[in-house]
Amino acid sequence: MLETINANLYDFPKYYDLVYGSDWKAEVDFLEACFAKHVRGKVKRLFEPACGTGRLMFRIAQAGYDVAGLDLNEKAVDFCNARLEKHGLKPTAFVGDMCEFKLKRPVDAAFNTINSFRHLGSEEQALAHLKCVAQSLRKDGIYALGLHLTPTKGEPLETESWAARRGHLSVLSRLWVIERNRRRRQERVGMSFDVYTPTRQFRINDESSFRMYTAAQMESLLGEVAEFELLETYDFGYEIDEPIEIDGSTEDVVYILRRR
Repeated sequence: MLETINANLYDFPKYYDLVYGSDWKAEVDFLEACFAKHVRGKVKRLFEPACGTGRLMFRIAQAGYDVAGLDLNEKAVDFCNARLEKHGLKPTAFVGDMCEFKLKRPVDAAFNTINSFRHLGSEEQALAHLKCVAQSLRKDGIYALGLHLTPTKGEPLETESWAARRGHLSVLSRLWVIERNRRRRQERVGMSFDVYTPTRQFRINDESSFRMYTAAQMESLLGEVAEFELLETYDFGYEIDEPIEIDGSTEDVVYILRRR
């Protein structure tokens, strides 16, 4: 039986980045395709709220963009900046609240691709975040916002798992739904990392809470942010030439919002 540690998974950026950093290429290719298709003018300056370990920031900086990001978790930010500096790039991540920030200069595009937005627990926080991003974008800049919707047709996913290996380190990640409260719009999930090294095997257990959004609730929220125009929606297949129509069975969505 594995030794078990109850802790915040985000406090283990090395393991987190190994598991969730492996799919970076599809996302980066998609973002660059979005810039080409949806942004008027040149795209050079980028920003990622809730950047975490910088799994995307790092690759985008390597591609020649000026990119910065923020995250609440200091350990993740330190990990991100250390990797950037190791590769001769500027350490541009900083600790901050995605509901309350202001950039010194407007950016051409922002991105938040997989569900970090749902950590915001209230409508007020969600609106504050969207308005902060809008104020950080230049006119005609875009925000690529990805999240899981709660379907109103069919049954939503209850479990997910991922595995990754690098050298002698391997990590198996699992996520499972503990409770969904549609009235309170709260989804509690359990999360774990099973970590295997040559000298030790252990499990890190954590629990998180996400705000739930149906397609209609997300449409209503975006309708309250006059600064944004919804251009297109995609799924997590990231096919730039295959936008989707959202209906009651849709779960994975990337909204492309343009600053008016």
